Amino acid sequence: MSTEKNPENPNSFDIELPEEIAEGTYSNFAIITHSNSEFILDYVRMMPGIPKGKVKSRIILAPQHAKRLLMALGDNVRRFEENFGEIDIDDHQNPSIPLNFGGQTGQA
Repeated sequence: MSTEKNPENPNSFDIELPEEIAEGTYSNFAIITHSNSEFILDYVRMMPGIPKGKVKSRIILAPQHAKRLLMALGDNVRRFEENFGEIDIDDHQNPSIPLNFGGQTGQA
């Protein structure tokens, strides 16, 4: 990945997206933990009828980047809902699995 500034636009970066990463990875459950120096986002794929999920990707962020991600995601959800309507969250679809890996835990 290249993070060199684009001379035509000083606020942009030249970022390479390899083909195998561009395909993406499906996740339908997230586990979020943190320490005093980092946030850890584990993206899990849970399959119906199978009691054990599998972590498909782990992202480790500095607290400042976690807050920037929260703000950017909130902004994108707001714009999505302006264009396509409110996102309905069906609470009885969300599994309530007590997972704790030794730190503070949240679910998304």
